[in-house]
Amino acid sequence: MPASHQPPLFDQASQPRSGQLSFADVGTPLHDVTFVTVDLETTGAHAQREEITEIGAVKTLGGEVVGEFSTLVRPEQAVISAFVERLTGITNGMVAGAPTIHAVLPSFLEFSRGAVLVAHNAGFDIGFLKAACARLDYQWPNPHVLDTVRLARHVVPRPEVRNHKLATLAQHFATQTPPTHRALDDARATNEILHHLFERFGSYGITTLEELGTVRTSGWQKRQRKSHLARDVPALPGVYMFLDGSRRTLYIGTSRNMAARVRQYFNAGETRGRMTEMITATQEVSTLVCETVLEANVREVRLIAELQPPYNRRSKNADKRAWLRLTDEPYPRLSVTRTPPAADRPERHPRLGPFRSQATAQRIKDTLERVVTVKRCTRSAAAARRTPCAAAEMGRCAGPCIGQSQEEYLTQLTDLVSFLSGDSSGLLEQIREAMIAASATQRYERAAEIRDLAADLLRTTVSDEQRRGLYAVPEIIAAQPREYGNPAAGDDVALIRYGKLAGSAHVAHPSRIPEVVSALQLTGEHVDEPVPGTGSTYEEETDIVLRWLQQSGTQLLSVTGTWCAPRCGHAFGLHTSGFVPTSSSAPQ
Repeated sequence: MPASHQPPLFDQASQPRSGQLSFADVGTPLHDVTFVTVDLETTGAHAQREEITEIGAVKTLGGEVVGEFSTLVRPEQAVISAFVERLTGITNGMVAGAPTIHAVLPSFLEFSRGAVLVAHNAGFDIGFLKAACARLDYQWPNPHVLDTVRLARHVVPRPEVRNHKLATLAQHFATQTPPTHRALDDARATNEILHHLFERFGSYGITTLEELGTVRTSGWQKRQRKSHLARDVPALPGVYMFLDGSRRTLYIGTSRNMAARVRQYFNAGETRGRMTEMITATQEVSTLVCETVLEANVREVRLIAELQPPYNRRSKNADKRAWLRLTDEPYPRLSVTRTPPAADRPERHPRLGPFRSQATAQRIKDTLERVVTVKRCTRSAAAARRTPCAAAEMGRCAGPCIGQSQEEYLTQLTDLVSFLSGDSSGLLEQIREAMIAASATQRYERAAEIRDLAADLLRTTVSDEQRRGLYAVPEIIAAQPREYGNPAAGDDVALIRYGKLAGSAHVAHPSRIPEVVSALQLTGEHVDEPVPGTGSTYEEETDIVLRWLQQSGTQLLSVTGTWCAPRCGHAFGLHTSGFVPTSSSAPQ
């Protein structure tokens, strides 16, 4: 076949998304996939100038041939050259009475509908089919495409074979149909080679279409040699940890099916360079089985924060939080602090937070200072009265810098203090008025800037308000179906105290829920009441719990105290999620 550029194993548009995917959720076993192996003969190598003279295809499912497609095609403009006649045996006289591509292409597209296309040097064959669709104004169906040349290079290395040409591989695997440069014979040979390659990949644990599509040459065979480390991992929810020779934790992850997820690290499904490096150093896989997926997610956050594994990026700074507060001075200014509020040292002004990083808190501080006139400089009141700061000269600093009395200044900050306490209505009105004023003077860019700043502010603070609402609840007990729409899978029950997961259990039958709830209340972790506005655990853990409570199908079994939800968040066209208001108790 004429040579062309090498395509990816899948068309770019159909590449599966990367990420921590569970085979139980997305894996398609190869024996359940319909493959159409196609081969073309053409008048030349250029898809835009030359034409198809023959199409041959073999359809298989589960390794069995379920259909074949074969036809000569009469070129409309191009002529078969003497070289191509000698190569393929197809002459101009043979195709004179054949149907044109106008009649053949719709039939082939119907024959291959819903199947994965396979070709040897797929860029050539798929390129001609795409060009034919474009000329005839047919939409290319964009199927998954496998290239047996690329696949063979992964599992049939040199010097096992001298090259990866179709004839060489057919001879190596002793295919029943040898390639002859005729479309159907070559398609049959390619189909046999494909299934021999599947057997090779199967020995490496690659058995799904998604895994096959992410094969990369570098490192995956080395990882496969350590796949025995995943042999005893249970197929249950939990946390898994990769350890080196000194039992230092290298990486921590979680899954609802640990066995399937951990196997993915040792085969072609894992393509991240850092993970290849991590697997090279791994000598042991340790697991912690959890009652529920929620518990697994929470334990992952806690373990990463405690053990600081070098190959985890997320959650490593879960305990490094920041707050936004007004300073304790006659003319307070906004300040970012990492010092947690203390119950025995009540503050003059409330705090907003905690935020996951100092950068986030600083961004919110900058937003507020651009909307509300507040003192920015650190100069004393006496010095500011004598010589105003540079920000005051531009109208961006208040208080003594512009000659305000302390009483006037504190009155001006009323809405900001309320905002830090959780009531944003007054501050929102200030923002709205600033937007209207800017629009009225045709300063539309300034109005848009204020709008965007307000949206950024609200998106951040609504999440904070949701956490505050959960921090204030002494105890919540809720249940959620393990598999939505499948009652036989049972329910997951969670005990949450002051925003912290204090216990969880899986219940096989609804009749046992009251019994399990009583046991959780007796054995669950005791959580001390936190300082108002703060939590008893990592912010990321509280966010996980909030998302779990908000999922469809979650049922509140009991609430001790009052669980409040943010009521603002829809201003300025924003749409943010909130909780359905709850009462102090719920029926069991």
